[in-house]
Amino acid sequence: MYYITKVINNNIVCSVDSGGNEIILRGLGIGFQKKVKDEIPKEKIEKIYKISNASTSNKLQELLKNIPLEYVSTCTEIIEYAKKVLGKRLNDNIYITLTDHISFAIERKQQDLEYTNALLSEIRSFYSQEYEIGIQALAIIEEKLGIRLSLDEAGFIALHIINAELDTDMSNMVSITNLIQNAILIVKEYYNIEWDEESLHCVRFVTHLKFFGQRLFQNKITKDDDIGFQNMVKKRYPKDYGCALKIKEYIEGTFKRKITEEEMVFLTVHLRRITSNSDCD
Repeated sequence: MYYITKVINNNIVCSVDSGGNEIILRGLGIGFQKKVKDEIPKEKIEKIYKISNASTSNKLQELLKNIPLEYVSTCTEIIEYAKKVLGKRLNDNIYITLTDHISFAIERKQQDLEYTNALLSEIRSFYSQEYEIGIQALAIIEEKLGIRLSLDEAGFIALHIINAELDTDMSNMVSITNLIQNAILIVKEYYNIEWDEESLHCVRFVTHLKFFGQRLFQNKITKDDDIGFQNMVKKRYPKDYGCALKIKEYIEGTFKRKITEEEMVFLTVHLRRITSNSDCD
């Protein structure tokens, strides 16, 4: 049984759960002519938002004040769908960032001011699962709201989902995507090979770069621990280490971030796997 602690609007109220944690409840007319301490009928509750961070909860409450209920419920359905498909936790901030983005995208669509997504091709290649979720999100929006957004928006939605997966922000996500794109270009040029995005080793390399980029922009780069192993890898795979040096030069020159020898070893090992079946020696 829940009791109102704050009325946000006719459809959104705050309450507390059995553990004393603040929660946000959504439901049609759930806050209409209600006041603090009123009981909330169970059948009126459509969605319970359990936001662990107080600042995030406050931001979400503020956002929900000004967005139509059907937009909120549609965005929540997209987020729940993404969680189910990915099978993993997403940062609570996605309820704010994605809902705000989709609301604004709809507003721009109605004004014929749609944005072009310059990273759409890279998003499709590097984040195929999230992009497919973005495509499904467009279908959900069209079904629930009668508005068909462009494929560019599927890419933007995918980026928001990736942000929530990696627990980073949009500016870092764009940088990580550019990092991946240019690292692959360096690999292709260095070894003079075609990039096989279906190859297991290429997929693993891109996945490594995603989390490497996350560590890089959150200043969580791994430390130099096993010097002997690092020297062994450099000696055994000098050509692949040379490619890793090219990637290091690009990253340090572009993003002004230092890369440790530990990270260089990880890059070298992944590069060796990519080229082990190619004529690159």
